[in-house]
Amino acid sequence: MTIREGDYVTRKSYGQDILFRVIEVDKHKKIAYLKGLDWRLLADAPLDDLVQVRDKDIYKWLDKTSFDGNECLRLIQRERELLREKNEWLLTGQDENEHGSFEIPGRVLHLDGDSGYVKLCTHLYQKLKIPVHAYHVREKDMPEMVVRLLKEVQPDILILTGHDSYKKSGQRDQFSSYRNSRYFVEAVKEARKWEKNKDKLTIFAGACQSFFEAILEAGANFASSPKRINIHAQDPVYVAEKASYCSIRDTVNVLDMVKHTVSGIDGIGGIETLGSFRMGIPLTSEMERGLKIKR
Repeated sequence: MTIREGDYVTRKSYGQDILFRVIEVDKHKKIAYLKGLDWRLLADAPLDDLVQVRDKDIYKWLDKTSFDGNECLRLIQRERELLREKNEWLLTGQDENEHGSFEIPGRVLHLDGDSGYVKLCTHLYQKLKIPVHAYHVREKDMPEMVVRLLKEVQPDILILTGHDSYKKSGQRDQFSSYRNSRYFVEAVKEARKWEKNKDKLTIFAGACQSFFEAILEAGANFASSPKRINIHAQDPVYVAEKASYCSIRDTVNVLDMVKHTVSGIDGIGGIETLGSFRMGIPLTSEMERGLKIKR
């Protein structure tokens, strides 16, 4: 079997736990460089450690190993219904609101080091009705790009993610042990120069096996990865959802937030943070029609 760039593979030494795409083959070193298809992980592996997955088996393989996204969406929808009832009562002091209400969820700026994940996450943001501006920005370029995009978008929530990894032989407290964690840290620091208040700009940063403690210390509200485990490609979206739809009167419950992610508390953690969601009255006919204001 000849492994080529673009092939889909798994690793025998890891029990074929993750599906990768081959992004480069070094024939002299007999090593392939890999990118996780639905996990935010970059890796390399000896060619003789790889098992090729045929194109026709890819979606069957992903279905076998993926989490139940539809069940997650149902849980989120139910939580939003309860939140809407609670907010309407707090807003009006009545069980029945004859005027109608409208919602303003927090706006998200999402920078992702993987162009494929930008498309994947944007689709999920749309499903979850989260206003988002998503861009493909390489991890090493994020520190330079983040403030310009923050000024342009004026978001409530900033997501900085892509790929990362932790060396097996590395030390947890050294940046040299991580592939991209230093870029996430530098980007968070730049963002905090622009907005210091953690409740005015909520930040999530990190990817698979990232330097959790350093990212939080830099000023992030939420980060990966406390136990240096892999996180799913869509996990940052579920973090953004919780911040976007949590009321400005309430703090985001971190345990409640991570239950919607695939990686859970071992993959994502954070600090007490106010939500970004606002509700208003009355709901006008123009709002119902989705009126665009001309400026």
